[in-house]
Amino acid sequence: MVEDTFLVKPREEKRALALNRVLAGEWTMGEAAAAVGLSERQLRRLKAAYEKEGIRALVHGNRGRHSPRAVPATTRDKVVALARGRYAGCNDQHLTELLAEREGLEFSRETVRRALRAAGIRSPRRRRAPKHRSRRERMPAEGMLLQIDGSRHDWLEGRGPYLTLIGGIDDATGKVPYAVFRQQEDAHGYFLLLQEVVLRCGRPLAVYRDRHGIFERSTRELTRAEQRYGKRELTQLGRLFAELDITSIPARSPQAKGRIERVWGTLQDRLVTELRLAQATTIEGANQILVQFLPRFNARFSVPAASHELAYRPLDDEWPPEQLFCFKYRRVVAADNTVQFGEERIQVLPGSTRISYARVHVEVHERLDGSVSVYYQGERLATRPAPAEAPVLRARNGARVQPVPWSVVADQARTATADPSFFDGRRPTQNHPWKRSMVVERTKSPSS
Repeated sequence: MVEDTFLVKPREEKRALALNRVLAGEWTMGEAAAAVGLSERQLRRLKAAYEKEGIRALVHGNRGRHSPRAVPATTRDKVVALARGRYAGCNDQHLTELLAEREGLEFSRETVRRALRAAGIRSPRRRRAPKHRSRRERMPAEGMLLQIDGSRHDWLEGRGPYLTLIGGIDDATGKVPYAVFRQQEDAHGYFLLLQEVVLRCGRPLAVYRDRHGIFERSTRELTRAEQRYGKRELTQLGRLFAELDITSIPARSPQAKGRIERVWGTLQDRLVTELRLAQATTIEGANQILVQFLPRFNARFSVPAASHELAYRPLDDEWPPEQLFCFKYRRVVAADNTVQFGEERIQVLPGSTRISYARVHVEVHERLDGSVSVYYQGERLATRPAPAEAPVLRARNGARVQPVPWSVVADQARTATADPSFFDGRRPTQNHPWKRSMVVERTKSPSS
């Protein structure tokens, strides 16, 4: 009887109470069946067994028995050891996938979670209390909206420098078409991102980004040129968006671009583990791992778009990629047909249409590989490095004349004053022309 009471659960107690009322004539079989949520047929079976065996008949026969499908204790200990060692810091779902891919241990996420919680291992990420927000519907077609951003994080976990991951996510499918590690969040990284996306997929209709200064000018006062044209000068990325006919939409808060913010959270969890398992210590090694990781990431987390049509637009043939994905600067050619670009001077050679380009406005293109070209009215000009000027040559090849410290000059003056022989007999006489005017003025009487 003690054993029966120990095995009884509230559900069995409720059924026993209903059957007791049926046996006492207080309830009909239909009323008891409705109270316990069973059919009358099933309740009659339980009533017959209850009259023979008592409350033990209401307890399931497998209760207390070991399941033949249960994970062995040795296997659970191995999972716990891997979670504390090689795969430390992985969340439950990621650990489940890594165990299946790398260790050949295929379990459900719930099985892994129960094993970890029984061993006292909690999830590494703390979930914040949810707030009520209205989630925006996804775009219907792939390529309609590309959310781009950069994530500054300790991706190498102290094995290397802090890096910034610059990437984008398609709003319709959740795919990450491309991403790249950079030292900082810079325009060069976004140029690489847009170049790969456009060349691989096409031009998206719009991009959704934050209000970083590399996308738009600050709220400073307009320059004279901007006042003349009545609008602000575009940044390099703003100019690229205009040339590619891509609408640039600024977000007003991080929550507004929540999809890419959630992707950063997932990557800071999973990609960090992949980089640690590969022992990546440099930005070059991290980018190599990233190339292998993104296809698996997209296969795991992307969703199908509502429409099978692609909104990406191909790049026009009239725009060579090398003339689009580069930094462009306006310059005026000097009288000697040279163009100043930073510390370099570029010599413009005679062209087929004109001999001299002096005083004309040209465009200097600095490509992503570091090469520089000069364009005039869409035509690339023949150039070569200009000879360095004399000050540059002196600075490069000659020893710079170091200024004499004032303390040394003062010491020399004190020595000359204290030692008359310092002048070596070359002191001017009283009738020397240098002193003649002073002598005359001193010998004049006040009355004269």
